[in-house]
Order: sequence, then structure tokens, then C-alpha cells
Amino acid sequence: MSDSLPKLTLVSGPAASGKSRWAEHLALRSGHPVVVLATGPDLPDDISWQERLERHRQRRPSSWRTLEVGGELCSGLLSLSHHELGLVDSLGTWVAAHLDLDRLAWQDHVHSLLSTIQQVSSPLVLVSEETGWGVVPMTAAGGRFRDRLGELQQGIAPYCQEAWLVSQGRALNLAQVGQLVPAAEI
Repeated sequence: MSDSLPKLTLVSGPAASGKSRWAEHLALRSGHPVVVLATGPDLPDDISWQERLERHRQRRPSSWRTLEVGGELCSGLLSLSHHELGLVDSLGTWVAAHLDLDRLAWQDHVHSLLSTIQQVSSPLVLVSEETGWGVVPMTAAGGRFRDRLGELQQGIAPYCQEAWLVSQGRALNLAQVGQLVPAAEI
């Protein structure tokens, strides 16, 4: 392995920021066989979505394996071999797949994901969208997505050895320059 990665790395950023390319760069330089765990929906009739997926496929090495896990991320993670690197793209589409869950069922899903991440022996690179940077969603579903994704990122962050923010095609290592915000005191 040329450049070993920590066990858990979170890469986030706004749309079209370069976050997936940065995550792919980290995975490639690790030297591990890479398994991409794609959490997005199929959407065969959405031409724009299909073009985006194809751009992602085209820039990845042909030796990388892809698992289309959709909302079943935990089972996909548990299928990884210890020598493989799991590249999850993305947490946002995983959250979107579960927006219809009530608060309690959602919390169970998050707990299950956090537990699974801790069980997996493979290094993981998790890609996540940043939302809510100034725009208040017009719908309840949009607000629920924004809040759930933000809470999920904060829940995962303490387990990460690296946390990258990608914006404007630049990657900033938050684990080096930042500090975790303390949990809310109730």
C-alpha cells in the first residue's frame, strides 16, 4: 500500500465541489482494492441523474468494484473483506432513501449505521453533501433532509480520524485545523 488511510474518513462539501473526486483520490492512493458503495436510487428515466452516474463511473479505475446498495448501506458495509476499502458515495442519498421514516425509526437506522461502521474492519471513506448553508428549505421534507444529514455527520464525526471539507475544488483537513463542537448540554 502506497499511502495507508485511517479507518474512517469523512469527506463533505456542497454540490459540484469536488468531494467525490477527493474521496476517490484518497481511496486510490491507499493502495487497497476499492469497493464503491453507491447509495443513490436507480432512476433510469432521469437523464441528468444517469449522466452524473456515468461521469462518476468513467473516472474510476476499472479495477474498482461497485455495489449498488441504495438504502441498504449497512449490509453493503458488512459484505466488505478486511483488505478492501469501502468508498460510500453518498450519505445524502442514503438519508434521502429514508426520509419517510418517523423520528424513532430514523434514529434506529442511524444507530445501526454507526454500529456497523464500528464493526467493519475495512477502512472507509464516506462522502456526504453539505446542506443548509444559508438556504432555508421551502418544504418539510427538505428541512427534514437538511437536519437529518447534519445530525448524521455530527454523529459520525467523533469516529473519524480524518474529516475533509471540499469546496471550490479545494480540500481542507478539518481534523487538523478544527475541533469537535461539544455535545449539547440539556
